[in-house]
Amino acid sequence: MNTTLKYGLILGLLCSAWTYVLCFTGWYIDPVMMNMFYAVILIEIIILYFALKETATTKTYGGQVVNGLLVSVYGGIIIFVSSMIFTSVVFPNYFSDLNAAYTEMMSGQGMSEEEITKAIQAMASTQTPFMGAIMGFVGTVGTALVASLVIAIFKRKK
Repeated sequence: MNTTLKYGLILGLLCSAWTYVLCFTGWYIDPVMMNMFYAVILIEIIILYFALKETATTKTYGGQVVNGLLVSVYGGIIIFVSSMIFTSVVFPNYFSDLNAAYTEMMSGQGMSEEEITKAIQAMASTQTPFMGAIMGFVGTVGTALVASLVIAIFKRKK
C-alpha cells in the first residue's frame, strides 16, 4: 500500500476513534476533560512524523510537505464521513449536550442569561453535522500544513 494512503487511513481512523472515546466516556461534556479533544492534534503530528520519516530518503522538502498534505486529505475524508455519522446517527444529541455543558460552564463563570444566550446563538451556525465535519476536515489539513512545513525541515532528502 502507498505510504501516503496508509498513513492517511491511520490518521483518519485514530482521530475518529478518539472522538468516539470522548463521547462514550462522557468527556465531551465534562468541563475538565473536554479539552482532551485536542489530543487529535498530537495524534496527527505523530502520524505525520512517521509518514514523512518513511519517505524522507526519496522526497525533497517540497515533496515532503505535499506528502504530509496528502496524508491529511486522505485522513480528513475519513474524519469527515466519521463526523457526519457521529453527529447524525451515533450521538444525535451531541450539539445540544455540548450547549448544556457550555451553558453550565458560563453560568458558573457568572455570565448573565442574556450573555449565555448570545454566546450559544453565536455558535449555532457551526453546530450542524455538516459544519462539524467540514471543520474537522479543514482543521486536519491546516494542522498538517503547519506540521509538515516543520517536520520536512528535518525529514527530507538532502
